[in-house]
Amino acid sequence: MRLVLCGSVAALGVCAGMVTAAASPGDAGPVPAGSARTSAGLDPAELKSALDGVHGAGVPGVFAEVRDDGRTWRGASGVADVTTGRPVRSDMRHRVGSVTKTFTAAAVMQQVERGRIGLDAPIADYLPQLVPGERGRKITVRMLLNNTSGIPDYLPHAFPSLRAFPSLPDVSTESLDDNRFRTFRPGELIAMGLSAPPVGEPGGPTGVYSNTNWLILGELLEEVTGVPAEEYITRNVIERAGLRHTGFPTGPRIEGPHSRLYESFYGLIDPPRDYSVYDMSWVGTGAALVSTMEDLNRFYARLLDGRIVSRSSLAEMQRTIPVRALDGSMIQYGLGLHRVETPCGTFWGHDGTVWGAGTMSLTRADGKRQMSVAINLIRWNKPDASGKPQPHPIDGAIKSLYQQAMCGGSSTAAETTP
Repeated sequence: MRLVLCGSVAALGVCAGMVTAAASPGDAGPVPAGSARTSAGLDPAELKSALDGVHGAGVPGVFAEVRDDGRTWRGASGVADVTTGRPVRSDMRHRVGSVTKTFTAAAVMQQVERGRIGLDAPIADYLPQLVPGERGRKITVRMLLNNTSGIPDYLPHAFPSLRAFPSLPDVSTESLDDNRFRTFRPGELIAMGLSAPPVGEPGGPTGVYSNTNWLILGELLEEVTGVPAEEYITRNVIERAGLRHTGFPTGPRIEGPHSRLYESFYGLIDPPRDYSVYDMSWVGTGAALVSTMEDLNRFYARLLDGRIVSRSSLAEMQRTIPVRALDGSMIQYGLGLHRVETPCGTFWGHDGTVWGAGTMSLTRADGKRQMSVAINLIRWNKPDASGKPQPHPIDGAIKSLYQQAMCGGSSTAAETTP
């Protein structure tokens, strides 16, 4: 088993620990008459029941927005704070982890369209000092975007006390607290990844998911635009998409209404600890964004409709290859986009986990069906002596929620496994 942080679509359901809390009625947005119980429509009762199932299985709070052909449902179940019992709400802001990567990829593609970045140009053409020598000449911008650079993830080096996992007698979670208010420089983290043994040859037929790639892309954006990558992404991706509640944090706290974020780290933190206050420089342009589920659905709808990047750029983003995720599973990954096949269609999007927070956002290829889901507990599966994560009721409950959110009342919903 591998350390799963800012992970994969496959990984979100297998990261995590259990907290129980008093049930909350949650909330729900309006659904037009006649939208319930269609073959693939919105069924408010089933969606709310699926949310309640996740909360009942042990997640303190879960909230979501589901859209179907112009109709919208929003709901929430559980609590945002296990101490006070404050209820979670569907409009809360949330740390969305590696969903950030799609925003960063879109920003890079905008610069490709303007001729400032060559998608198949070596990164050494732009950042020769950052990725020096033959490596920099072999690794292209595309390889960074689709995780075929061969550069390993820096996370085990930034959080050294976690490296021994899953050998539980030898691991501690000390690094999580040591880094809570530490401000990392991107170059510092990138150097950690570059100094580790490569995980593959640049441009290989399969990739290995690595957050290091995405910090390099952030440095690339700053080099070609002359402004910090976060500023460019804000002006040209977030604002262009019309998002009102999405942004990079300016400090360790989440601004606006939000939940506390509970990290279990595979049962080593018991009870799970709140990490909602955290300096997110450890993930930067790879996973630092804060957003809402409404904003995520709006972003992916406009991206897949060709309103954030051109149609030709979107086609490049949707050219997928097999990539090994941080949990060891194989996923279909493009340029900052996952492809997920279900019996009710092909979906595009991304997921993310950071300390205490999990997010999944997927949009069907035709743009008519969307789901964005947030949870405030992560890494709940305790491993056995061999390090294999053991099943937990949360796993099945989240799978059921995704099935209902993506495929609705269709006869194939039960077969769906995102």
